Amino acid sequence: MKIIIAGAGEVGFHLAKLLSYESQEITLIDPKKDSLIYAETHLDIKVLKGDATSIGLLTEANVDSTELFIAVTSSQSTNITACVLAKQLGAKKTIARISNTEFIDYKGKVGFKQFGIDELISPESLAAKEIELLLNQSVFNDTYEFENGALTMLGLNLKKTARINGKSVKEAAQIIPEIHFVPIAIQRYGSHLTIIPRGDTILNEGDHVVFITSKGGDEELCKLAGLFKAEIKNVMILGGGRIGRKTAKSLTEGKFNIKIVEQDKERAFELADRLPNALVINGDGRNVEILEEENIGDMDAFIAVTGNSETNIISSLVAKNRGVKKTIALVENMDYFELSHSIGIDTLINKKLLAANSIFRYIRRGDVVAMTKLNSMNAELLEFVVNSKSKICNKLIKDLDFPLTAIIGGVIREDEGMVALGDFRVKAGDKVVVCCLPQSINKIESFFF
Repeated sequence: MKIIIAGAGEVGFHLAKLLSYESQEITLIDPKKDSLIYAETHLDIKVLKGDATSIGLLTEANVDSTELFIAVTSSQSTNITACVLAKQLGAKKTIARISNTEFIDYKGKVGFKQFGIDELISPESLAAKEIELLLNQSVFNDTYEFENGALTMLGLNLKKTARINGKSVKEAAQIIPEIHFVPIAIQRYGSHLTIIPRGDTILNEGDHVVFITSKGGDEELCKLAGLFKAEIKNVMILGGGRIGRKTAKSLTEGKFNIKIVEQDKERAFELADRLPNALVINGDGRNVEILEEENIGDMDAFIAVTGNSETNIISSLVAKNRGVKKTIALVENMDYFELSHSIGIDTLINKKLLAANSIFRYIRRGDVVAMTKLNSMNAELLEFVVNSKSKICNKLIKDLDFPLTAIIGGVIREDEGMVALGDFRVKAGDKVVVCCLPQSINKIESFFF
């Protein structure tokens, strides 16, 4: 697939990196020479220096034969203009990164497609949604919803109290008469290797296990994993930038009591005006005394979303040390993900990864309607729509020649999520959620053409 990416910043470089691993034909455009030199020397891609809104440059990049044009510069207006021009010049599909989340809220009403913009993404909005979901599923480390919760991905670390420790997947399934969950990926304690489990795979203490659950599956998992659902009510947010503001706005509309700590005085006053239902504190969140003055020990959750990854990590560790049940930290460095389970922070989130997940489904073959990469795991979760010509249609799951490095987690039929085992017959119109390692993606896609 021929893809042009405008913007060699964090999101653009990360996208180019992931796509180049898959042998996609990538052209990266950016006005800064240094960013392009780094990308060109580290990745197998073509680079062009210049303004992405230049018609001459877009023509030079062969935009007329481009299947996907992605504008992810730091400037919203540049991204919108570049997508409009790219579409007019022949690009098949365009995606623009935006910072004003109102555009997403009124996407249908404004009709961005008629201007030439097929999709809008906001990394900040995606991060805020992820945080809200994590707070609603507070005992789990990772979470992702398919079709408004018809199926949900939930990740957890198996503690000493888990009833399924030392049992095979098949034995664990027999503890509860009718199960509403299935394990789809395992990362052993102290290892970076991702395992796609089978019936005889043993679950061990310390394993990080990702499950697909249908309705009620989260409660069953809590019982078997020895976890207790604690209500999250009082939340402290460190950092009042776009993500902090968006998260606070969403949470104050729900059941949460929100306290925001923001270092910049002007921004703190602005937040206080915009968020009347939140308590805004002007102070440096790196100062432990301030956190203690604001009763950090009484908080149920602590969310660190400043622009500094190290500040977010350290302050989250302080919160955990003071007895806060749920800690979430925003990090920019992808390498930090591997540390999350060992250093004591419940969940690390990354804007680049969330944006890449949102964009990746447009690159996958077959009718992919949702896609996410598993945090700190080398695996992808894909939601495919089955059509009457799909190879998988009208087949029993046990009769499919599915690779061992992939597993069907569940099926959504007529808005109802189901855990699908071997005797389940797939029909046209079903939405099938598959977890697979990178080496099996091409084969999995062929089942859904």
